[in-house]
Formats: sequence, C-alpha cells, structure tokens
Amino acid sequence: MIPLPRNPLLTTLLATLLTVACSIPDNSDKQIFRYNESAGIATLDPAFAKDQTIIWACTQLYNGLIRLDEQLQPQPCIAKRWDVSPDGKCYTFILRDDVYFHKNELFATPDSTRTVKAHDFLYSFNRIIDPDVASPGRWVFDEVDHFQAIDDTTFVIYLKQPFSPFLSLLGMAYCSVVPQEVVEHYSTDFRQHPCGTGPFRFQLWKESVKLVMRRNELYFEHDSLDRPLPYLDAVAVTFIVDKQTNFLEFIKGNLDFMNSLDASYKDELLTRTGELREKYADRIDMVSTPFLNTEYLGFRMEKPDSPLHDRRIRQAINYGFDRRKMMKYLRNGIGQPGTGGMVPCGLPGFDTVGDYGYEYNPQKALQLLEQAGYPHGKGMPTLTLSTTSNYLDLCKYIQQQLGLLGINVKVDVNPPAALREQIAQGKSSWFRGSWIADYPDAENYLSLFYSGNRCPAGANYTRYSNPQYDRLYRQAKSTTDPERCIALYHQMDKMIMEEAPVIVLYYDQVLHFTHRNVHGLRSNAMNALDLRYVTIDKRT
Repeated sequence: MIPLPRNPLLTTLLATLLTVACSIPDNSDKQIFRYNESAGIATLDPAFAKDQTIIWACTQLYNGLIRLDEQLQPQPCIAKRWDVSPDGKCYTFILRDDVYFHKNELFATPDSTRTVKAHDFLYSFNRIIDPDVASPGRWVFDEVDHFQAIDDTTFVIYLKQPFSPFLSLLGMAYCSVVPQEVVEHYSTDFRQHPCGTGPFRFQLWKESVKLVMRRNELYFEHDSLDRPLPYLDAVAVTFIVDKQTNFLEFIKGNLDFMNSLDASYKDELLTRTGELREKYADRIDMVSTPFLNTEYLGFRMEKPDSPLHDRRIRQAINYGFDRRKMMKYLRNGIGQPGTGGMVPCGLPGFDTVGDYGYEYNPQKALQLLEQAGYPHGKGMPTLTLSTTSNYLDLCKYIQQQLGLLGINVKVDVNPPAALREQIAQGKSSWFRGSWIADYPDAENYLSLFYSGNRCPAGANYTRYSNPQYDRLYRQAKSTTDPERCIALYHQMDKMIMEEAPVIVLYYDQVLHFTHRNVHGLRSNAMNALDLRYVTIDKRT
C-alpha cells in the first residue's frame, strides 16, 4: 500500500493516478531504465549540449577521447592513453582501434558501420569551432592553436599556451566524436538523427512525448569480469512537464530515477535535516554528493553612486544573515552553507582551512555599517535585489534578516530570461546568480572575476576588475605545477571574499533517488548520469 502524501494537492493527484490503468507495454523480460525530463530535450546533437537535459541524453549516445570518473579524474575512453609535452602545449592521444559507430545505412560498408579514426575527431572538433555551426561549445577550444590527425589512431591537439584545466574540458559532451558522412547528410536535422559510439543507440524520439535508446551491441567497453557493457536493454525518457506529477509517477514505480527536488514536494519526501521520511525509506534509495554549483548574490561593481559600491556595505550584508538557518529551514539541509569562497566543495582549491568567508555576525555587520556612515542603516536608501520566483523564499529571508540591522531591501522578481538580460546589460545593481561548473577546475569559477571576461562578452557579471587579481589568474592558467596552481586559486578566492563582489549563499548537492531494485547507478559532482553499469531487479 502506497502511503498518501500529506500535501492535499499531491494527495488528489496521486489518488487520480492510482485509478488510471498503466499504458506502458509489458516489457517484464527487459531491463528498461526510465526517467523523466520536465524541461524537455532540445537536441540530440552534442555540438549543442549546453544544458543537463541534453548532456544526459548525449552521454548515452556518444563518447569522447576521455571521460571523468566519480572523482572527476580524466580516464581513458576512446583514447586509451595520452601524453602531454613538458611545456604543456601539446597533447597526443592514442586511440583504440575497436570503437564502432552505431549502425547506419549511410555507412558504405556491408555491416553498415565503421571504426572511429583520428580523422573523425579532427572533423568533430573543427565542426565545434566552425562559425557556421554556431556551437555554444566553441569556447572549449579557445586555447587551441590547431588539431592534427597523424594516422588512424594518433590525434594531436596543439595549444597556443599552457592551460592547466584543458584535459578536463575534453570530458564535456561538446567533445564527442560524430561521423562526418551522417552529420553532413542530415545537416541541421542531425539533432533528430543522432549517430555516435555510446553505450546506447537511438531508436525513436517523439518530442515532448518520449525518447527511447536501445542497447548498443557493438559497444567497446567491458566490466572487470570482461562482461560487455551496458547491462540495460534500453533507456526510456518521458517529458512530463508538471513536477508534482513527475514525483508521483516516481513514487508509483513508473519511473526508476528522480534527480533533485522541487519545492512542491521536498517536505513530503525529506525531513528538515535532509533525511528520507520513514514511510519512503524502506523502498527508495537516496544518494547525495557535492554538486559543483555555487549559488550567490552578485553586486554590480561599476556603480559608484550606490552604497553597494562601498566594500564595507557589501561585507556587512555578507555578515548580516544566517546561512545555516537558511539551509535548514528553506532547503531541508540540502547543500552546504556558503561560508567560504566562490570555489565549491568537491574541487581542489576549495577553502578547507576556513581562513576567509563569512559566518553570521550581526555585531560585525553593524560595526561596518557605522564605519560606512550608515549607523543601524540610518540614511541608507532602499536596496533592490533582483531575483526569480524560484529563489523568492531565500531572498525574502535575507530581506527580513537585513531589515533587523536597518538595511531596507526591496525584492524585485523577474522572469529568468529577463533577469539574465538585465545582468548582461548591467542594469541590475544586486542580483541572484548561480554558477554550475562547465568543467571540474576552480579556474572555471575564478574566471568570473577576471577583467578580460567582463560582460556583456564574458561571464564576469559583477564587472569586477583588479590588476593584481588578473595577474594571479593568468599565472594560474599557464602553470603546469598542480600544487602551485591550487595555491594561486586559494589566494584569488580569498581576495574575492575580502573585496566581496558576491555573497556566497550555498554550495549545492546532487540528490539522486532510485527504487531499491535499481543498482549500479554512477554519478559525480558534475551530476553525470552514467548508466553503463545499471541493473534493475524484476519487481515481485
């Protein structure tokens, strides 16, 4: 018997769903992994894999030179090994010779497939940087001088200058290999006719309804006992838009997996301390790991007529609210309070020493306000904080806490697209933002404050500029010494916290929910979805 949720709306929805006959075909003899994408999937072309929904699908359909493991370390994939020149500017990859593209009638071979060769990576990477393709992943190769296919199994990448995180970038979905003959035949319609080398091959995609991927019988990887991967027969993705319905389909067992939590059902599933409620604990597994996502509030640093231009005011706001209570009561303990720097936990460079950052200290906040000429906030104009509806509860909490110090805050709620435009155009003096890592290196976060990346061309949304910071940033990018690099990251992160162009709210967590009959799901702090080792026990 499934216990009904206490939320009245959820109770009604679940009762309705329980009376509806299941229309899913009987595949009891097959292992089919089922999950839902509420936001839909825009394309199956890895050249446009700019968000999680596309990345997850492309992870099943494609491979690259390397992949990132559960510890975010580069591991061999189609490249069985590689060498980096002493000056850090030349990467030589030796490819496997047993990797086949998915079968496709466009391959002019008797068995409708062929092996991957170095030329395929030359084509795939040049396609990403082709202005006519307009791939959002073009920036991945900004540091590249050129590519070269030496022979069928030797591929070389030459950089303009050393770039320490470069190998990790090659683990992104953008860097997947695709076959030239198939891509050029379909052109822009390749988004609906994907052909890769991944553990699953494309079967059908009815947009906004269902995506089905079948096991790739030609897949090149095996487990430690030499059994072929993947174990699953298929992956089925639905596109239920309503997140409460998605949750209820998962509770019913019609979905095997659910990622993260929506505010509409987080209290139903989790306690205030982030544990599964007792009624679900015996049939649902929850796995939590750090997520490379820093949630923050940013200040526009180019507005000298605002009180926010005074560092002491920005520091006072940082001290002025309790992040730990915020996480407990508004986030059910999901995530870690942002009492350190911009670099999140889970990355080398994260502040483990605790020698910078902000804990709740209202007395210190009041001292800073007085030093800035606004004792108890007297004389300070109302500050406007721009956000979206998804983060309204957090912003109202901060508004209330700062109000106790005499800092009056107006919360301005905007549609996501409108807020992004405001930030890019420098029209918001104080805004909510977040940064999910593109690749697992602290440089990705610290680049947000490099003056060369200032908006609107780059991602320096605060428009922070500091020549000393820029010098350290350039040194860190070009060093080939990992320990030296991390020391520079730490120094830059500390500088940012002292200057306070941002308020770090929290470091996020990956939450994956599965039923007890699902085994072998792998992930990492990039929130990867690795289904190669998944098995599903038959329900009794």
